[in-house]
Amino acid sequence: MSEAERPMLRALADRLGIARSYVDTGGVTRFPSDRTRIDLLAAMGFRATTEKEAAVALRALEADERARLLAPTRVLREGDADAGAAEIATGRKPGEPVAWEAQLREESGRVVRWQGRGETGAGGCLRVPLPEPLSPGYHVLEIAAGCGREERTGRQTLITAPRACFTPQELLGSRRVFGLCANLYAVRSRRNWGAGDLTDLRALVRWAGERGAAFVGLNPLHALWNEGDDVSPYFPLSRLYRNALCLDLTAIPEFEAVRQAHPKLLSPAVLEKIEHLGEARYADYAAIKAIELPVLRQLYRAFAAQHQGRATLRGRDYERYKRSQGPSLLHFATFLALAEHSMSSPDWRLWPPAYRDPHSPQVRAFGQAQRNEVEFHCYLQFEIERQLAAAAAEARAAGLRIGLYHDLALGSAPGGADTWVFGDLFLHGITLGAPPDAYAPQGQNWGLPPVDPRRLAADGYRYWILLLRNAFAHGGALRLDHVMGLFRQYWIPAGRTAAEGAYVRFPAADLLGIRAVEARRAGALGVGEDLGTVPAGRSETLADWGILSSRVLYFEQDAAGFRAPEAYPRRALVTANTHDLPTLSAFRTGRDLELRRALGVLPSDSDLARAREERERELARLRARLAVEGLVRDPHQPLSDVEFRRAVYALLSRTPAALLGVSLEDLIGEVEPANVPGVGPDRYPSWRRKLAVPLELLPHDPGAREVLSALCERVSRADVTSSHA
Repeated sequence: MSEAERPMLRALADRLGIARSYVDTGGVTRFPSDRTRIDLLAAMGFRATTEKEAAVALRALEADERARLLAPTRVLREGDADAGAAEIATGRKPGEPVAWEAQLREESGRVVRWQGRGETGAGGCLRVPLPEPLSPGYHVLEIAAGCGREERTGRQTLITAPRACFTPQELLGSRRVFGLCANLYAVRSRRNWGAGDLTDLRALVRWAGERGAAFVGLNPLHALWNEGDDVSPYFPLSRLYRNALCLDLTAIPEFEAVRQAHPKLLSPAVLEKIEHLGEARYADYAAIKAIELPVLRQLYRAFAAQHQGRATLRGRDYERYKRSQGPSLLHFATFLALAEHSMSSPDWRLWPPAYRDPHSPQVRAFGQAQRNEVEFHCYLQFEIERQLAAAAAEARAAGLRIGLYHDLALGSAPGGADTWVFGDLFLHGITLGAPPDAYAPQGQNWGLPPVDPRRLAADGYRYWILLLRNAFAHGGALRLDHVMGLFRQYWIPAGRTAAEGAYVRFPAADLLGIRAVEARRAGALGVGEDLGTVPAGRSETLADWGILSSRVLYFEQDAAGFRAPEAYPRRALVTANTHDLPTLSAFRTGRDLELRRALGVLPSDSDLARAREERERELARLRARLAVEGLVRDPHQPLSDVEFRRAVYALLSRTPAALLGVSLEDLIGEVEPANVPGVGPDRYPSWRRKLAVPLELLPHDPGAREVLSALCERVSRADVTSSHA
């Protein structure tokens, strides 16, 4: 049967959000194959190999929807026309009378009951008026509706969202501010154990405050396995919890007692190894973990002996933290305990079948038998929370108006904790990616399993709420990686190329509404990484919800040249580059092109030559823009590295964008990239390279001082807590 003869398959795919086509970056309309539709539907739990199977699946889906009085979850937006009523599917014919009784349990615990009668409208639907405007938050609506002897009941998670996240105007007034952006693991210091930690972060925010910065931006601090290839912050075990490697062990209250009681843990040989790891150019995650883990276990034993189950302040704080996290923390801790204690692998897909379900009797028995091991991992998250809170307090004390700026990755590793704990939400046999474009002609497959949007909504968006709540914690801004994924995601069936995927629609209004709830509660700004192809209307939708756009210098150009500063929007975070792009020093010298050739990303010397020619044209256009702005005298005159970096940030400082992010790499003239996308760790050590200049010397680095001096337009003297000298 040809693709044109599969109407039931198309109808089922349409109902489940699989797009019939998309427009690629070249303006060409692309159509997914029916084979792709069949595979994606199968991953979602619907057999559609034949037209008969597709028709049966479609009828079952429609019957299930008709049988529900209420949709499982509804997100309302304050002020919208339909925000004052609930819609129920009575199953009655239009015009028939229906009596109903309703109960609303508000998030505050207040319960409201009311009743009424009405006539069904088109499709057997009836609007039930809500008693009063609801405050933003999470509520439960229950309705019983009947006609004669027949009665139907329904229960709905009813979420009320504010109109938008906080805007820069609300939090900053008319100020245009800047911040420092860091990969925390890459921070070298004389005191850390081989990777930047949360005490380093405290020092960084103090220096940022002295320079008049409003925020310090961080890479995702998500939990990683910290061994082998599992070190990318964008491919984490869990997005809900954080990486224990960012802990400063010496700042844990139990440290001094443990150091004295167990001197062999930090013997001269171990201290020498720590010193070596600290001085190394690349972070050796596995070696750091091997040193820290025995110390952390002793720290937990000391904590448990003094505080666990006791009425001490620290013991009560620990229990309060665990209660705030609910069962997800215990499941996460159980996952790590299993991976380390019994399964010898962090990939649950390789575990015996009985342990692949977090609710199985075997897993429960393990959790009881290894309670101390589970509590140990809860303790680590508790201590990360405490140290992160201290860093946030340091930021406030240093005068940073926004404070910490966190980053939420797009997805979680397929064999990681999130997909184990929330297994019913994640789909297997398909991965997230991007279709072919000029940057990646073969397309991109990120290896991340998608969440099923139907299952997510049916669960009251619980996972999304937890993600946002934990990500916003102790921060004044949150960036969403690949924010277009809230509208649609590109799914690729297993065993297929990236060109054989299809876009799947997501409930953007619901997801953005919940984000607005959590952003308002956190008092934080929202930023969306909206680079690449952005379908029509999406930018306006993000702006309407108060989400700031991401604007990157390298992409702000066209055939006429680089855009003038005034062409940038106010609601934006502007940066020179990103973690996937060359630093300014590499961009100026073409070092990134040489590296891409050495790694085989550029297949031939002729490709390298063409890339160099294009880079020279880009640099000429950029120098021309700098000259027009009066930031360089002669656009044809070569600039030193420091002159180039200073001029570029002076240009970006003039934009009306509310936020300007300055990477530490650009401050010190770093050339090596943090990450080379699409290149395996056997060819380049992505997410391992540390800064060439240690934290203690950053304030004295001549290049850093020169670049920061270009940001005077964004520094209010009243905002600076101490001298810039």
